[in-house]
Amino acid sequence: MSGLSIRTDNLTRDFGSLRALDGLSIEVQEGTIFGFLGPNGADKATTISLLLGLLEPTTGSAASAGFRHPEASG
Repeated sequence: MSGLSIRTDNLTRDFGSLRALDGLSIEVQEGTIFGFLGPNGADKATTISLLLGLLEPTTGSAASAGFRHPEASG
């Protein structure tokens, strides 16, 4: 993950039958200021929780600060 501070690949999170995050793929270079903007309920907090490893993705993967979080088991 050289040169990247955040990377997600097809990151998806479901809560039961609700798809909260659907296929997010981003790359943020080291030293870049990056912000999440969107209305309430747009799952910005879900994305941050996935990046921090507090939630496991339903599918896809996430890495931040050089740490690769576990990929979805299903």
